[in-house]
Amino acid sequence: MELIKHLSWRYATKKFDATKKVSEESIELLEEAIRLSASSYGFQPYKVMIISQDELRQQLRPLTWDQSQVVDASHLFVFCSQLEFTDEQVDEYITRKSETQGIPLDKLGGYADFMKTKLKEKSPEIMKHWTAKQTYLALGNLLAACAELKIDTCPMEGFEAAAYDKILGLKDKGLTTTVLMAVGYRSEKDKNQHLTKVRKNKGQLFGRFL
Repeated sequence: MELIKHLSWRYATKKFDATKKVSEESIELLEEAIRLSASSYGFQPYKVMIISQDELRQQLRPLTWDQSQVVDASHLFVFCSQLEFTDEQVDEYITRKSETQGIPLDKLGGYADFMKTKLKEKSPEIMKHWTAKQTYLALGNLLAACAELKIDTCPMEGFEAAAYDKILGLKDKGLTTTVLMAVGYRSEKDKNQHLTKVRKNKGQLFGRFL
């Protein structure tokens, strides 16, 4: 299984080679990997900002605990989850489902009502956690896709979300910053690449009911 080899190769890159850039072709493949991610109901309640602009990343670095990956990596992927999911957005999804799968809209009305009811049961705080969890599914797809393409990554949760939201103008879009991923190529000086992965063994991690 090639995926296991790819995942064994990857690690959380702490020092990137700022002279190496990910090609536009590879970025488009990574976008497609994110687009194909699983999400609850298929809603994909998030948006991903892909930042390569140096000036903007310099602004974001101090808001990311001064971590150099923000500016040295080729691109910074900012996963932004929705603060709510409205009836109108359910209707948009249903229309897209109808057009994509060739199902008449009147056949999907009951399903739409069910989803709207279930979403209304979520408090604003639970809704925020629910949408954030969906972004992490997409993050996982990005990690695996980068590993396959031999592109290095560093997932990052150490940042000031409110400040990110302000600089990126997310509040007006109904979004908030959830998690980051620096994407690029490792520096030869990054000592972490030579360390053995620290993971639980299978006996500690899995339980089976057979």
